Amino acid sequence: MTSTGRMRKFWDERAREDAFHFVDNREPYREADEERFWSEGERDLVTLLSTLDLAVRLDDHVLDLGCGIGRLTRVLTGRAAHVTAVDVSPGMLARARELNAQLNNVSWMLGDGETLEGVPDGSVDAVVSHVVLQHIPSAKVQLGYVAEMGRVLRPGGWAAFGLSTDPRVHEPRPASRRDLFRAMTGKRPGGQDEPEWLGAFVPLDALGATAAQSGLTLERIEGANTQFTLVRALREG
Repeated sequence: MTSTGRMRKFWDERAREDAFHFVDNREPYREADEERFWSEGERDLVTLLSTLDLAVRLDDHVLDLGCGIGRLTRVLTGRAAHVTAVDVSPGMLARARELNAQLNNVSWMLGDGETLEGVPDGSVDAVVSHVVLQHIPSAKVQLGYVAEMGRVLRPGGWAAFGLSTDPRVHEPRPASRRDLFRAMTGKRPGGQDEPEWLGAFVPLDALGATAAQSGLTLERIEGANTQFTLVRALREG
């Protein structure tokens, strides 16, 4: 099975298991508070944009990379003219359409797990990606997405995204007896030791080199050397 196939299979399984928890694992497993889930999506978008000193304009076309079931997409559609929401999982996208049927300014797009193929060059004003790249088990693929951001952004457009720059957090931990019991009884989330959940880190020098080659200027980096490094990148004119 290809890496894309493995990613798609993993996230389709998580969508069936408990989409709310796996999109935001602060939600209790199989006991999600849906109202809180959506309100926390708005809070997380506000935090991301304010931390990086960015704002979405009413006439913007925004790309939501790794949209899941539309947690940030829903918020972005209230701030932008149009949102292209991309995810590798058909299962997640099906739930997104179901849960956000009221939205009329979003295009749901199945991605290939490695590129933004299907999004024209220089066609979006902004790219947003929140706690998505961290779960991709290949730094090369993550950097490929950064390069793709440079391709699809218009000159002067920006990207706000998170990735991990800490290698220590991507190794599986030994399972405890409690973990094994919970797994056997269905009370522990699945896939916790899979590469598609554990993800990989990206060295900051590799990020800088990829950005430069892709016409992006890294204007701001917050939380360097942590699992939740935030990046503001500008597409050069």
